[in-house]
Amino acid sequence: MLIYYVVLGVGILAGIAGQMLLKAGADAPTLVAQVLRPSSLLGLALYGSAAFMYMFALRKIPVSVAFPSVSLSYAIVAVLAFFLFGEPFGLKQAGGIALIMGGVMLINQT
Repeated sequence: MLIYYVVLGVGILAGIAGQMLLKAGADAPTLVAQVLRPSSLLGLALYGSAAFMYMFALRKIPVSVAFPSVSLSYAIVAVLAFFLFGEPFGLKQAGGIALIMGGVMLINQT
């Protein structure tokens, strides 16, 4: 059972990396140029691999646990966006992240 949770975690990390790479490629002058950037292509590939890992994890992890666990990526992406791209991060974001993390902890209680 542990391998399914590990794969879910790796999938979440792949999705986070994909999001950061898509953001890195977002300053292209056109959408076509953005899609063709190496960072965007790699980001899309990571999203695809994350989807396959999620599918694998769903073989043994209930979707009522797995899907909310993916929301951890929202919290991590918000923090990374602050440090990597200078995006805003204040009390509202911190409060939202605390709620997400608390919810995920409650759902994963056995």
